Formats: sequence, C-alpha cells, structure tokens
Amino acid sequence: MILRTLFLCLFLAQPAQACRTALILAMDVSQSVDPGEFRLQIDGLAAALRDPEIAEILVRDQVALSVLQWSGVDAQEVSLDWTRMRSPTHVQVFANAVQRLERGFVMSNTAPAEAMQRALQHFQGGPDCDRRVVDMSGDGTPNAGGEVGRIRRTAERAGITVNGLAIESLGRAITNFYLRSVITSDGFVETARGYRDYARAIRRKILREVSTVSG
Repeated sequence: MILRTLFLCLFLAQPAQACRTALILAMDVSQSVDPGEFRLQIDGLAAALRDPEIAEILVRDQVALSVLQWSGVDAQEVSLDWTRMRSPTHVQVFANAVQRLERGFVMSNTAPAEAMQRALQHFQGGPDCDRRVVDMSGDGTPNAGGEVGRIRRTAERAGITVNGLAIESLGRAITNFYLRSVITSDGFVETARGYRDYARAIRRKILREVSTVSG
C-alpha cells in the first residue's frame, strides 16, 4: 500500500505533457465553394485527422486543434474551439465533429486578410504551445478586404507560421498568390488539383505541419 501510494504521488507530481503545436485549420467557404465542394473539404479534413500516422503524432505531441471557417470581410467563424489531442479518443471525437460541421457562410466574398487576422486573434488566450500555425486553404484570390501581406508580416513578428493549401482549377494562380502574399517566411504551400484532390493534399499538408518545425 505504501509503495502504491508513493507511486501515485510521483505520477501525479509529473508535469503535464507539453503541447508542441497549436494549429488553426482555416477553411474557405466563400461563394466560389459549392455545397459539394464544402462536403469534400470537411470529409477530407476529417479523414486526414483520422489517418493513423497523423493521429499518432497529434496525440504524441498533444497538438491543439481549432477550425475556422472564413469568407468575406465580416464572415469568420470559429466552428470548433481549441481542443488538445490528449488521446486517440480526442482525435476521433474531433474528427467526427469536423465531419458534422454546418457551413458557416454562403454567397459571401473572399477576404483572406480578415480571415488571417481573425486566426491571429484566436491564438490570444489559447493553449500554451511551442509553435503556433495557421493552415489557410482556399480556391481564390481576394475580391474583398485588406492587404494580405500586411497580416502576413504581423504573423511573422508574432512568431506565428502561416501555411497555405491552394485549391486550383487550372494553372497555378492560387498557388502563386499563396506563395507571394499569404505564407510566412517559414511557411509552405501545398497544391490541390481541384476539390477531388483536396483529401490527399490536406493529409499531406497536416502531416508536414505536425511533423516538422518549419516548411
């Protein structure tokens, strides 16, 4: 009994495992995204989180996740608040919640600067993690809102990494915009060749984000 009590005391005295990464998953739901494409996004994101390799890292590193839907200047919604992935059950519950998400906005413009600004604000009062990362995905360039580069520079000064997932239809216009204006100097861009390729691209992107310190 004494040994068991001592063991429990020592166990309870151990510091809580540190959170390595706080990751905001920011999804474009502007008017260019039709209902089927929205479904491909949430199904693809949920599948990526359930991927055994990703799920193992999420739990191992106690990653904190949050989902943000974004569109026009006044259209940003924290759909899933910060949740630490403390166990496989946490990952499964969070992935299920992603798959049940209702669309936050319809028929709204594309304002990535305001979306990024909202994401940076969301870190305030959030989990105390070693790294803070914004995962910006989208299928268009801005048609509303402020200067994206200014918000990117704000993120860099705050030590926040911004990565991009460019959903292309033809060419590299969206990829080039994310490379030029959205991602921070330590960030990277993953390209999806249409929404049918989104599931592959988001899995690859999240795996890279949680596996490495920088792009």
